[in-house]
Amino acid sequence: MKTVVVTDSTSYIPKHIRENLNIHMIPLSVVINGETYREEVDLNVSDFYDAVKSIETLPTTTQPPIGEFEQLYSKLAEEYDAIISIHLSSGISGTYQGAVAAAEMAENVRVYTYDSEISCMAQGFYVLEAASMAQAGKTPEEIIPRLDELKAEMSAYFMVDDLSHLQRGGRLSSAQAVIGSLLNIKPLLHFQDKVIVPFEKIRTRKKAMKRIVDLLAEDVEKGKFLRATIIHANRVQEAADWKAELAVQFPTVDFSISYFGPVIGTHLGEGSMGMAWTIK
Repeated sequence: MKTVVVTDSTSYIPKHIRENLNIHMIPLSVVINGETYREEVDLNVSDFYDAVKSIETLPTTTQPPIGEFEQLYSKLAEEYDAIISIHLSSGISGTYQGAVAAAEMAENVRVYTYDSEISCMAQGFYVLEAASMAQAGKTPEEIIPRLDELKAEMSAYFMVDDLSHLQRGGRLSSAQAVIGSLLNIKPLLHFQDKVIVPFEKIRTRKKAMKRIVDLLAEDVEKGKFLRATIIHANRVQEAADWKAELAVQFPTVDFSISYFGPVIGTHLGEGSMGMAWTIK
């Protein structure tokens, strides 16, 4: 059985890696001043954060049309027997539901949709694992259980500089946003039951980042062999410095750096930082 992997742009896997692993990507879009841009296609991450600085109204985001899934699945059906389609959490976007609807209409190919229940490179971990296994000739019946193993061990925490982005986008309640802003709280956030919720309330950015490190250390001390990614919103040097520090502190962990792209960055805002990790 020939299996291929599909994901959406919010996994933020670099193009050269997608090409090497034969990963096919469906883009979500951001709307800036009435113009629609497909992230990772029409708009890169640095241009996005530059554009946001010069506008008064926050961008909005849109999920891919079902037709785009249908077209891609139909094209892939010409060459593959099965498709594993991995997407951002169904609790914050309708993208996964769009994939499910298109999968039900797909002909001459079996489509296995997978709700990552998360986003960004945490979602990307599933995609990379599935694509590597597919290239090694593994079947969907072998790949999906492995993704479930990763999910059971997945941890991801992030902090934002300005809660208003999450509140305006409907991803956080107005009350939580107001309280956080008034008290200068930098809450640690995480995904729970597919949606973004506060994990702990922390006063400063420095303390929030240290708390993430403490949580990572707890898993390292359990003897788990981990891969981790630092995720930043236009904080390239800060992410690089953090990675250098962590690589010394945790030599057994494989660290990488990723980013909050336009769609997720619209909801989190510039300056956000986070980290995700799971078992190797």
